[in-house]
Amino acid sequence: MYKKYNTNRSGGGSNGNFKNRFSQNRNRRAIKVINPQLFVNKAREVAPQDVYVAENRFSDFEISDILKKNISDKGYSIPTQIQDQSIPHIISGRDVIGIANTGTGKTAAFLIPLLDKVYKNMQERVLIVAPTRELAFQINEELNAFAKGINISTCLAIGGSSMIRQIERIKRNPQFIIGTPGRINDLIKRKSLQLSGFKNIVLDEVDRMVDIGFIQDIKFMISFLPTPRQSLFFSATVDQKTREILSNFVNDPVTVSIKKTETSESVHQDIVKIKNGQKVDQLHDLLNMDSYEKVMIFGRTKHGIEKLTKMLIARGFKAVSIHGNKSQGQRQRALADFKQGRTNILLATDVASRGIDVDDVSHVINYDAPESYDDYVHRIGRTGRAGKKGFAVTFVD
Repeated sequence: MYKKYNTNRSGGGSNGNFKNRFSQNRNRRAIKVINPQLFVNKAREVAPQDVYVAENRFSDFEISDILKKNISDKGYSIPTQIQDQSIPHIISGRDVIGIANTGTGKTAAFLIPLLDKVYKNMQERVLIVAPTRELAFQINEELNAFAKGINISTCLAIGGSSMIRQIERIKRNPQFIIGTPGRINDLIKRKSLQLSGFKNIVLDEVDRMVDIGFIQDIKFMISFLPTPRQSLFFSATVDQKTREILSNFVNDPVTVSIKKTETSESVHQDIVKIKNGQKVDQLHDLLNMDSYEKVMIFGRTKHGIEKLTKMLIARGFKAVSIHGNKSQGQRQRALADFKQGRTNILLATDVASRGIDVDDVSHVINYDAPESYDDYVHRIGRTGRAGKKGFAVTFVD
């Protein structure tokens, strides 16, 4: 680990100037004040009766042996609830609505049966749509791990990367295209992507796509989809806007709903009251504690996150950031450094962090309070995963 860090808290410039500039950014948009008591909750020990008991093992599923070996090589033997209840229906060709949060294993729930389907018929084509570049990139990485030794090709269709290269890759007829709504629709409008051959479609984290403002993009894309097709729809919630998408997307679906509390009960939540404008110093002291092993820090603005990252580096911390002003390559390198342990502090804005799935995050720090309670739930869901206890702290005035 990187403890102990530089305990000199004067590095990186004037704390007061940073606070003033950060406040100016915050005031550019209307912020809904959330009751700080909502950020306080003790983690609950998971009772034995709350632990899901799977009906199947991965070896029980009717999938190819090479895929079973790849699953085993990744250390998986017993499926999660969403995997256990979704995979048999997807294998049988049914449309599936999966209502589950990030961190429940839903990516493997759709990748495994679809990869098996393609392996058994290389003419199959699969389109997977995700709300952010980071999530699309992670889905692609996980697909490649499951597809080891299987001769399939993929195309990552996301913004921030060369469209010309993506068009060239699409011309080679990859079995899987994984992308974000904006870039996929750009490719459709350029007539570089024809969806008529894609009879397997996944919309992942639909509620996040709606939050970000992609609802019209999704409707536009759906209008080009072929019928019949197999449609898989995954979302943490299904409100009226997501129902609008559902009505034209799935046919006679099976619904698999994974019950989960509104905030993770495995996350111990508390607040830190800001003292005399010493916000950065208080953050510094927290990060120097031995228990803060792998930390995600959330801020509200791109400028604020970048400024704070530079200040932490100046104080001797190993820190990287992800936000909208970073290139796709920079964002991918930062995430890889954090996932692989080359740094243990990742700073992010809410939009840029959508879909980030990293194991063993010990703490989430809300350096700026979230704009909504839904954002808060999303942020703290980065920790306390896979049955482990996590910790979340929120700075409040």
